[in-house]
Amino acid sequence: MSRAAFTIKAFGVYLLALGLVLILVPNLLLALFGLPETREVWIRVLGVVVFNLGVYYWYAAKSEARPFFLASVFTRAFVLAAFVVFVAAGLVKPILILFGAVDFGGGVWTFQSMKKDRRSRRRISRI
Repeated sequence: MSRAAFTIKAFGVYLLALGLVLILVPNLLLALFGLPETREVWIRVLGVVVFNLGVYYWYAAKSEARPFFLASVFTRAFVLAAFVVFVAAGLVKPILILFGAVDFGGGVWTFQSMKKDRRSRRRISRI
């Protein structure tokens, strides 16, 4: 497994766990971050989406889907940017930026790992 695939698999595990929490005990997570409780189904619907994304990440890692890895770098950076805009617009508490920072950090980790993997492949091909 490449370094980049490992980062994608790790992020997939994070998404699987987050999705399950949002499905099963969403108000526990919301309370942890000082967000208001909800009785709406939408937080659980989001949990299903997040869980499914975790499955995609897991299988992309297993198949070494490098185009997916690169796409994830850009989309995870977008998450942070969008969350900053939501906070700046007064739509949500600043704690949401923490989730965006996790996504962004994971994207940076994947990008750096992709660069290291590429250098390793070049060294091996010279042998």
